Amino acid sequence: MSATTLLIDALKRQLKRRGVTYAALAQQIGMSEASVKRLFAQRSFTLERLEQVLAVLGMDFAELAHAATDAPQLITQLTYAQEEELIGDTKLLLVAVAALNEVPVERMVATYRLTEAEAVQCLLRLDRIGFLVLKPNNRVKLLVTRTFGWIPDGPIQNWFRTEAYGDYLDAHFNGPGELLRLVNVMLSPASSRALLERLRQVADEFSRQHQDDARLPYDERHAVTFLLAARPWMPQAFQHLLRE
Repeated sequence: MSATTLLIDALKRQLKRRGVTYAALAQQIGMSEASVKRLFAQRSFTLERLEQVLAVLGMDFAELAHAATDAPQLITQLTYAQEEELIGDTKLLLVAVAALNEVPVERMVATYRLTEAEAVQCLLRLDRIGFLVLKPNNRVKLLVTRTFGWIPDGPIQNWFRTEAYGDYLDAHFNGPGELLRLVNVMLSPASSRALLERLRQVADEFSRQHQDDARLPYDERHAVTFLLAARPWMPQAFQHLLRE
């Protein structure tokens, strides 16, 4: 994890600890709430802007740096063996995904064919591999970064790929909360790199929004799955028409 990421994550923790919302921060430093959210999502702080935020928090840069180095070391990925352990037990994978979405145990039990004992047993296994910490009263503290992801072409990503082909893409994508865009363009290498960077930023923004909305009651949230993909590709039907 880069030094910039550690500092910005520490800054967000300090805001949360002091109960300072993005809206309140925006008002105090003369920005719109949307601009503040974009500032954190893109980590595009100038030194002057960083000093303004620290002033709101009553901190200096040395204190922020200390808070960043004292942060627990979070994981960005599981190991291949750990993913295989999850994929080998559907209930364990379900509880892992539910925990990522900050679904409390009582909701897991009410929603799925899962007993409380089974849910807790799965959480204990996830605690053992360092995915989370199971606290008293079945509360959970995740030990994964905001940008946590499954191993590319790993066991879980391949499982979700199979599910996507068989179910996720089998829809018209014209209902409420649905969107499908297929865009085929020809770009320079520089433009391709810019596109990929923008897609990464979009994924990061939605991860941040997920964390913000986790404070809402469970009934005010619903599952949304979005798929971002980009690669050099041509339909096989076109490839068959290529000249030698």
